[in-house]
Amino acid sequence: MTMTLTQAVITVAAVVLGTMTTRFLPFILFPEGRKTPAYIQYLGKVLPFAVIGLLVVYCLKDVSFLTAPFGIPELLGIAVTAALHLWKRNMLISIAGGTVIYMVLIQVI
Repeated sequence: MTMTLTQAVITVAAVVLGTMTTRFLPFILFPEGRKTPAYIQYLGKVLPFAVIGLLVVYCLKDVSFLTAPFGIPELLGIAVTAALHLWKRNMLISIAGGTVIYMVLIQVI
């Protein structure tokens, strides 16, 4: 199924509008000279942790801990990611290290 030219233009326009809205809306709602509301500051503090928790649950939802390899690659990947982050305090190194360990383990185990 292919899109007509009109459908393609509408799709691109919708994507551009959605992207511009999500990029510019925070600056419009919370200009530099105005104090940021307390609930927005609260969300800025708690949402990163909530998102990480959600990602961990999502990544482990289909892992079977009762059959081989018993979730070992996933758990070791998480452990390496956490250990690297506690050691180096660098998100890029933490994520890259955990991903490399996980990819090696799923090929080996």
